[in-house]
Amino acid sequence: MAVHKEFGPHYLEVAYQRALAIELNNLGIDFSRETPVPIYYKDQKIDTRRADFIIENVLVEVKVKSELDQRDYEQILSYLKSSGYKVGLLVNFGAASLEYHRKINTNGAI
Repeated sequence: MAVHKEFGPHYLEVAYQRALAIELNNLGIDFSRETPVPIYYKDQKIDTRRADFIIENVLVEVKVKSELDQRDYEQILSYLKSSGYKVGLLVNFGAASLEYHRKINTNGAI
């Protein structure tokens, strides 16, 4: 919330990611950035995508859009399924007010 309060909805996604990393560091919260998420087909790894953040076992995807669409929700659910993480957070800095949605992976968990 501090990042959105400081910036508002007017910057590129990478600026919010960098600012969020600073906030997390300042708060002493353990996280990793641009974390590889493997993509499997029939138990064989076929590709890799990158999750914006893993924050204390929560997969976090950052967006900067006036409003989220169905593809954004599908993306985080796919990342959760592929990675095995149980909880995901979709955070949108592009709206007038900070928008966030918690998603749960029901297919297994880390």
